[in-house]
Amino acid sequence: MTRTTSAVARALERIERLDPALHAFVEVWPQEALAREREAVERRLPLGGRPFAVKGASGIRSYAARRLIAAGGVPVGATSVPGPGTYWQTWGQGARGRTVNPWRADRTPGGSSAGSAVAVAAGMTELATGSDGAGSVRIPAAWCGVFGLKTTNGLLPSPDRSGLASAGVLAGSAAQAERWLRHVLEDGGPPGAAPAPAPLPPPPAPPGPSSPLPAVYSEDLGFAEVDPQVAAVVRAAVDRLVAAGAVRLLERDTGLLDPADAWTAVRGGAPDDPAAVRVRRANDERLAALLDGGALLLTPATPNRPHGHEGPGDLYSTALTWAFNLSGHPAASLPAGFTGDGCPVGLQVVAPHGADLRLLAAARTLEDALPPARRPPAAGEG
Repeated sequence: MTRTTSAVARALERIERLDPALHAFVEVWPQEALAREREAVERRLPLGGRPFAVKGASGIRSYAARRLIAAGGVPVGATSVPGPGTYWQTWGQGARGRTVNPWRADRTPGGSSAGSAVAVAAGMTELATGSDGAGSVRIPAAWCGVFGLKTTNGLLPSPDRSGLASAGVLAGSAAQAERWLRHVLEDGGPPGAAPAPAPLPPPPAPPGPSSPLPAVYSEDLGFAEVDPQVAAVVRAAVDRLVAAGAVRLLERDTGLLDPADAWTAVRGGAPDDPAAVRVRRANDERLAALLDGGALLLTPATPNRPHGHEGPGDLYSTALTWAFNLSGHPAASLPAGFTGDGCPVGLQVVAPHGADLRLLAAARTLEDALPPARRPPAAGEG
């Protein structure tokens, strides 16, 4: 039967088979998804009925989801986010219970886009929407071994009044994420949607071996305490990129001021706090010099590996991500390898403001030079 071979039917089958153990979804919409797929195919819409997941029960109303639906994407369900009373506990709460990391069930998948990362890692969908106010896309992407993008702050509409959170995506690869971003940015959205942001120019062709990407590497941004195994995995990935001719390292000062208190002040509604203003101004100036000429910044995505479901205690997984929510730069996490206990590690890549498509093009180049991303054992066969 045609139904069993459709992309949406395959996604629904994998969700039914795998989600009882992973708890990535809070809602699944099989009948509506199959109907949307038929309509998208009949109307010959650009995405042709390709399935995706949305972050949280309210994700179906997000700007990005509405754009994807207008282009023929099919939302198959809503993914898990942390439940009540989980301050700094980066895990998700699915319909059947706590969301687990598909690589190690005793570890968290990260948050708050927890279920989105698990759905992509397990192959239940190839793409899921997310949002990132302190690392909520990049952290679960790193800990689940998938690609995650935080867009430039303000590029897409966001309900977050603090200005810290921006729309993002979790995908199996940078190429899939780029396809998402292009459709979200195109004109012709659903009725009643806000006007689309000005489309970005086409990205440059990925550089060849003779034109490596200029980049700066920092293990800790000058202030973070990084797990030695995490640092070693990321450093090995960077060395491989250099050896492959994909990256040319620059000697630039990567020391930033710790943004923790400034982020907390802005999130708490005090963006004019003098100390926060001082930190933001200093870091903005340092980042402008560091990324001058289109250079990239490479760091570990998180200072730690996935922790247990009881929470991280006093260790903030956001130490290396939230500086770029304050500064507004686009940032991504891509799979870099694994620690000795089988936990995925992410390589964070930061680009100049507005260079989202150039960042995705660069990420494709980096992915090509690194070992192919693996699928976790929890994904099963098929």
